[in-house]
Amino acid sequence: MARVRLDGVYKIYPDGTRAVDDLHLDIADGEFLVLVGPSGCGKTTALRMVAGLEDISRGTVAIGERTVNRVPARDRDVAMVFQSYALYPHLTVRDNIAFGLQLRRMPKAEIAERVAKAAATLGLTDHLDRKPRNLSGGQRQRVAMGRAIVRNPQAFLMDEPLSNLDAKLRVQMRAEISRIQRDLGVTTVYVTHDQVEAMTLGDRVAVMKKGVLQQVAPPQELYERPVNLFVAGFIGSPAMNLLQGRLEGDGDGALLHLGDQALGVPRALLAERPALRGYLGRGIAVGIRPEDMEDADLDGAGTDGAAVLSSTADLVEALGAELLVHFAADAPPVVTEDTRELARDAGADDAAAPGGGAMIAKFSPRSQVAEGRPVRIRVDTGRLYFFDPDSGAGIWGEPGESDSREVRDD
Repeated sequence: MARVRLDGVYKIYPDGTRAVDDLHLDIADGEFLVLVGPSGCGKTTALRMVAGLEDISRGTVAIGERTVNRVPARDRDVAMVFQSYALYPHLTVRDNIAFGLQLRRMPKAEIAERVAKAAATLGLTDHLDRKPRNLSGGQRQRVAMGRAIVRNPQAFLMDEPLSNLDAKLRVQMRAEISRIQRDLGVTTVYVTHDQVEAMTLGDRVAVMKKGVLQQVAPPQELYERPVNLFVAGFIGSPAMNLLQGRLEGDGDGALLHLGDQALGVPRALLAERPALRGYLGRGIAVGIRPEDMEDADLDGAGTDGAAVLSSTADLVEALGAELLVHFAADAPPVVTEDTRELARDAGADDAAAPGGGAMIAKFSPRSQVAEGRPVRIRVDTGRLYFFDPDSGAGIWGEPGESDSREVRDD
């Protein structure tokens, strides 16, 4: 086990493309850190530089007490688990797991002991004499992990190891990986595009965009206090609704105008974020999570008229435990480079809608909402998110206060 540190790391290709730009990460001994972001954000390149599979253009990578910039991959004492299982089809599970140890000419008794221990940890004991073709996808991935575990490395490096599995198996394997890492206590750097995977696995999650680290924090902190529009829109499923609004003073409080409708901003929220008062009379970007909205006509939930939006249900998706209600807000969507990047990652049109912004709310399955019918949406205004419309930075504390402490992790 070892601490892994990236200090001012760059990856610049001959054509000038910056795949990784001034990356600072300090991963503690035994920590599970997840690198997440859209395709092409540099997360896999960063992992490969730690592994020694990609040259470093500038900066320092250290594993334990050793700087490894010029250390070959085979001598870095790390183990990688790839998206592809990369198993030898002609070898048994036992021999696949043992292969790396055999190359090192380790004593047979020690190899057998390590293989047996890894197989027991991974639930593969009864499959040791099978060939990969006789295993399920989840079992093959466990074999790939077993091959890494037996080496007793200083760190595990995992590059989207679950992307080839079906949805149900991914959930199962997420739990398995979390349990195994916790039991072994090995420092782990895990790359994924799936933000649900990132949030459920990581002790901390590092969000990247176009080679630049945006924020690194525990999962709940990313969710509760995103540093900018990009992190806010990337973390959460369904994604946060992002709209253009206007703050106006209302005595000691404030009103958030969304087109012709308005929401009262609680005094407590203004007290927690005094910087918001600097935006009174100005445009502002506002975020509302789907889970912070509910059917205002269900069980008298909408008694506070200042916290209710009116619209028409365009689409209702019944998911059993919840309803996803799609509707149009009386306000345009936020359109910035951050939101364009999020739209591209989702495969959506990044052009600004001419009318109101499309929104999604999570309703109780007991709601009687119907497509094409009017709907009243109660918003938990104590959980509104605000962002500077120009910079995209989250608005949290005192005027001028920055959350850059979370962006640079050194």
